[in-house]
Amino acid sequence: MAALNQRIAFTDERSMLLETAVAFCREKSPIRAVRDLLASETGFDPAVWDEMTALGWSGIAIPERHGGSGLTLAEAATIAEPMGRHLLATPYASTQIAVQALLAGANAAQQAESLPRIAQGAIATVAVFESEGDWDLTHIGSTATITHGTARLDGQKSLVVDATVADLLLASVMLDGAPALAIIDTAALPPGRLRPESIIDETRRNAGLDLTGLDLPATALITGPAALTAIRDAGLLLATAEACGGIAGVLDVTVDYLNTRNAFGRKIGSYQSLKHTCADILVGLERSRSHLFHAATLCAANEPAEIALRMAKAESSDVFAHAGDRAIQFHGGFGFTWDCDAQLYLRRALWLQYSFGDAPHHRRKLADLLLG
Repeated sequence: MAALNQRIAFTDERSMLLETAVAFCREKSPIRAVRDLLASETGFDPAVWDEMTALGWSGIAIPERHGGSGLTLAEAATIAEPMGRHLLATPYASTQIAVQALLAGANAAQQAESLPRIAQGAIATVAVFESEGDWDLTHIGSTATITHGTARLDGQKSLVVDATVADLLLASVMLDGAPALAIIDTAALPPGRLRPESIIDETRRNAGLDLTGLDLPATALITGPAALTAIRDAGLLLATAEACGGIAGVLDVTVDYLNTRNAFGRKIGSYQSLKHTCADILVGLERSRSHLFHAATLCAANEPAEIALRMAKAESSDVFAHAGDRAIQFHGGFGFTWDCDAQLYLRRALWLQYSFGDAPHHRRKLADLLLG
């Protein structure tokens, strides 16, 4: 049961980083900018991405020898939280997940080739889900077969976030009965390999990937389970960070409306039932952030973090989805229209709720981890 005791280390460095990220996201992602990007092809502003790269955020968890800042996944999550609060649309989370996979599983040559590119602003992502919707990343239907130094891939991937704008793509495959990752330079992909997919969160861009008959050098394969474990852990931590930010953001939108809307001669925020619900959401936010910081602390210290990560993801997913739902209800009929900003947060909540596994999935896993 010692694993349940929370340990939180929030360094001065992370505090300063959070302060910078909050100011940046507030300035670069007002709600009008978020809505303008919904109709864009890429879904994000390349100029903002360039500014983030100049701040060192794309390479924040990349070692200094590869051109990065040499920090950890915990610092990457610190930046992701205010991004979730302001719905900042960038390929940041996708890129950081790919970075963790490369750090955990790639050999020295593969890291030397890919990590400096990412530190300089190249976008990366991972393709680890297939049509079956299995959240166990080791259950892979796609395959790789090596012949005379060439790896031929086969299979289909789904829900590949930021695939259409990525420079590098890591796709999970089975190689000789064991999991592996294929490092794919998207510039070399034949036309038609990426097919855009529509999802509930329209601030995201997703695509399916056709690997059938794709040939790569055998040296482009990352073998062993470590990279997939790193993808899972990074995905859970960053999704939790985004959800925590989203809870705070949708609570801001809701409270602002409750303090503006009049009904029967008084602000609707004065009604006790609405006050109590907002208070419950705030408590849920604090619980979620506590789990987030604990999991980040363990990740930064390279300590076992699976239990903490699954608990954090389950808690934050449920709270964000509930907060988004209440925000729609509290806005009344207006809440069900596209013009209501709470809609954007609810859609983000529903996307994050299932990203890398929903709460029931993680609680089943926690039952095994905690109770045997």
